[in-house]
Amino acid sequence: MNVLAYARDALSTGPLCDACLGRPIGDRSFGLGNAERGRALRTTVALEDDEPYEPGEAGECWVCAGVCDSFDTWADRVAEALAGDEFDTYQVGTRVPALLEENERLLREDAGLDAEAGEPLKREVNREVGKRVGARVEADVDFERPDVQVTLDLDTETVDVQINSAFVYGRYRKLERDIPQTEWPCKECNETGVIDGEPCPGCDGTGYRYDESVEELTAPVVRESMDGAEAVFHGAGREDVDALMLGTGRPFVIEVKEPRTRDVDVESLEREINDFADGKAEVEGLRVATHDMVERVKEHDASKTYRMTVAFTEPVGNETLSDALEELEGETIEQRTPNRVAHRRGDIVRTREVYETSGELDDDEASGELEDTTDGERDGTLGDSDDAARATIDIHGEGGLYVKELVSGDEGRTEPSLAGLLGVDAEVTALDVLAVEGEEEPFADETYFRDDGEE
Repeated sequence: MNVLAYARDALSTGPLCDACLGRPIGDRSFGLGNAERGRALRTTVALEDDEPYEPGEAGECWVCAGVCDSFDTWADRVAEALAGDEFDTYQVGTRVPALLEENERLLREDAGLDAEAGEPLKREVNREVGKRVGARVEADVDFERPDVQVTLDLDTETVDVQINSAFVYGRYRKLERDIPQTEWPCKECNETGVIDGEPCPGCDGTGYRYDESVEELTAPVVRESMDGAEAVFHGAGREDVDALMLGTGRPFVIEVKEPRTRDVDVESLEREINDFADGKAEVEGLRVATHDMVERVKEHDASKTYRMTVAFTEPVGNETLSDALEELEGETIEQRTPNRVAHRRGDIVRTREVYETSGELDDDEASGELEDTTDGERDGTLGDSDDAARATIDIHGEGGLYVKELVSGDEGRTEPSLAGLLGVDAEVTALDVLAVEGEEEPFADETYFRDDGEE
């Protein structure tokens, strides 16, 4: 390309600002801005032709119609639109009217250039306005996932602001039974709380099957602390409604949509959540995280350790129980979708491994009265102190292992099972989750967290 020949052809098309004159050769001479390129071309042509120098005027430019003279004005508008929002990173985008895009195409065509030569007006506006915005709001540009996304509409002369979500990671313990992880809408009334003009019997007219959830005990506090529009709870799997979540807790992320505050004191937030949950749940290890943590938590295929109270229909000896548990340890279990979830999950056969097992008979049962733990009808006194009809069992298994069915056999849908090995019907009457862990701790990677509001 002969840049002077291009400059003469471009200048002959009509009044051009320096930026529009320089932009079609924006891929030449790294380190210059388009306005500097255009000014240099205009100066060189004037010198070579020995003609008076005539500066370009953006307001008269037939290509951008003054846009390139308004970068500071747009930056002021953006700064005003972002006032009151707390953020560390931003990105500027631009909607360019079809007329201006057509003008750019015509300029290159008339000057004998390829239609894609240089850079488009959109990219220049993004860059020039973007760097001015950064100086005004003292934030950094992030082209991947900024805290705020600003879009300039050159046609309507408006600024659209999208505030991206903020995220808080931690682990929770659920300390009371019959509390689901997230809100549980009632399907009988489609969350309306009413059937045929009467309160829904399935939810007592509330629209939800349970009065509280871990989400409701934690997320509102985080939403309020970040002054957000909404908070969404994301857990690394979930325990049964009637199970406790103890020990090391379960990883979770709370996503706060449209937060006006991001820099939160996580230690104070942790105390506020635990006070709000009032002993029903508690959290620990809170940290401000990045959006990537949501997917990481959801995809976390952790192994889990369970503690179960198991009731047998007949007394079981210590040695018999130990032998059966030992036989399960290290086994690969085949599990057809359990009867209790078959209505909402596909009927397939899964294989899961049992890593470790341990258990002991209930001392109270071995030495005295047999409490009703199964059908509400059986009681009595055991004659053999080495036998009992109830035990406490710990099982560490692969993620996705149905431990209740591992104990009961689920009418032959799980093989092998504790009940099958014992030859005695068995049922889990209480279930606690003690640990949710991976082969390696997947949440220790610092790239998934923000420290003091910064990556």
